[in-house]
Amino acid sequence: MTQPIHVFSEIGRLKTVMLHRPGKELENLVPDYLERLLFDDIPFLEQAQKEHDNFANILRENDVEVVYLEDLAAEALTSNELREQFVDEYLNEASIKGSKRKAQLRELLLSIKDNKELIEKTMAGVQKAELPELKSKNLSDMVESDYPFAIDPMPNLYFTRDPFATMGNGVSLNHMYSVTRNRETIYGKYIFSYHPRFKDADIPMVYDRTESTRIEGGDELVLSKDIVAVGISQRTDAASIEKLAKNIFDKKLGFKKVLAFGIANNRKFMHLDTVFTMVDYDKFSIHPEIEGGLTVYSITEGENGLDIVAETDTLEHILAKNLGVEQVTLIRCGGGNLTAAAREQWNDGSNTLTIAPGEVVVYDRNTITNKKLEEAGVKLHVMPGSELVRGRGGPRCMSMPLVREDLPK
Repeated sequence: MTQPIHVFSEIGRLKTVMLHRPGKELENLVPDYLERLLFDDIPFLEQAQKEHDNFANILRENDVEVVYLEDLAAEALTSNELREQFVDEYLNEASIKGSKRKAQLRELLLSIKDNKELIEKTMAGVQKAELPELKSKNLSDMVESDYPFAIDPMPNLYFTRDPFATMGNGVSLNHMYSVTRNRETIYGKYIFSYHPRFKDADIPMVYDRTESTRIEGGDELVLSKDIVAVGISQRTDAASIEKLAKNIFDKKLGFKKVLAFGIANNRKFMHLDTVFTMVDYDKFSIHPEIEGGLTVYSITEGENGLDIVAETDTLEHILAKNLGVEQVTLIRCGGGNLTAAAREQWNDGSNTLTIAPGEVVVYDRNTITNKKLEEAGVKLHVMPGSELVRGRGGPRCMSMPLVREDLPK
């Protein structure tokens, strides 16, 4: 296998995965601005890092190569020209109002000589308290609020699943739901364009961050070598799925169909993978609330554009038919008990990372769901997640597969 991106399923044995170890961006979370930064609570960084290291070690112990977003981004800045280009692009998207403040921040960032330190600083954000007082100000600099940051932190970065998604040998470089998170995709742009591991591979891009409609990786699932599933959700527009499907077919990635799942537009059903993940050839973990009234649209390549048909069968039958299996087993979060399901789904009980068929990584706290997975014959690798879960994401959210083994035909 020569391609640095190779993902034709959700369950093929995981060989290479990209993570981001939580950093100082979490220490720039403050209560007054949690909603702006898409958090409900403030994780304790030191404990979150221990939990994340535990996650990475589980993967390494199972022969998975773990690479880090911060390392790849740093290694992509292979010249001074690229460093300056990256910093300028980053600053242009950082919502800086005053030109003198922007010049000051540019000087600060370019004074950081170590590439990894520079990348980590762009992720952490910049407090106004870190900057010297401007000697002269224009109006935009003077009319500053009490907001404490010159540049917002990016605390969601440890959910590496969202800024881009791998499918086949290609990448969907996403346009994110919020301005704060859209800056995260800059790292993907530089990694896939300039990193020695990727730059000569001619990786097909099936979505671009400059698109006007939003899509996030938590809504993008590779069900098989033939089928990609995408959620129409709080974070992903239906129009984006049409663009993605057209590009998948035009760029000949090998997929024959895109299934668009209509799910509820709210935070508890943020992404498709928070309510639905594939754990084996014929098994899925699901949140029971998505079973009722679910609409699935089948998108295929037609003679004059896309053919789109609503599939109105049960979830089990739709999945079985499209995967070519006799029947599928739906393993319900919380064991189907609505109180337990609501609690454990909030703590990402349905958000499993499959590292091989029937073998998954889960949070330890979702005891009822974990027992149901085991009863269904699924092997569990259990990790602590009391701090990581405060960002509302589980093991799948925190991982971006770069290479999976192909499933037997």
